[in-house]
Amino acid sequence: MSEQSHPLLFATNNSNKALEVNHILGNAFKVLSLKDAGIEIDIAEPHATLEANAREKSMTIYTLKNIDCFSEDTGLEVEALGGAPGVKSARFAGEPSNTEANIKKLLGELQNKENRKAQFRTVISLVQKGVEKQFEGVCKGHITLQPIGENGFGYDPVFIPEGSTKTFAEMNTAEKNEYSHRRKAVEKLVDYLKKMAS
Repeated sequence: MSEQSHPLLFATNNSNKALEVNHILGNAFKVLSLKDAGIEIDIAEPHATLEANAREKSMTIYTLKNIDCFSEDTGLEVEALGGAPGVKSARFAGEPSNTEANIKKLLGELQNKENRKAQFRTVISLVQKGVEKQFEGVCKGHITLQPIGENGFGYDPVFIPEGSTKTFAEMNTAEKNEYSHRRKAVEKLVDYLKKMAS
């Protein structure tokens, strides 16, 4: 069976995430975003963990459309802040979600703190025939003193992954994917799907 024969629905309204995942997958699988599939829905993320929020999104779409799908939730976990902003990363500075305000709040809370260790963590929730499986990817690094770079999205301008001197926002997509938490989770997803298809 060809992996391409059954397009996978990515339960996201975030076009940046959809582009990033498609870039990671290359020709391995055909992935459709909610917009691609003509689905207009804003799925709540009410839970206290990335795992539960990812499950909420994938199960909501599966229940609604009866289509195999996957979703993801990603958080920036900062050691000196006890793992915050974590599950609240997108709305760290409050509603509505505002990247500049989130970064400003993060840098403010880290002011005068020597420990700037952090990690991005992605949890992917795959639902096939109503059964869920999860995959995790982690990228360790640290938070800069100020935003650097124009690429990427979210906290990319203030995060330098281990093994690099550049922030994610200074990297092109290919460079970022060498370190990316999302790539690591997606690769686990792909390995699983390929095993299931063989």
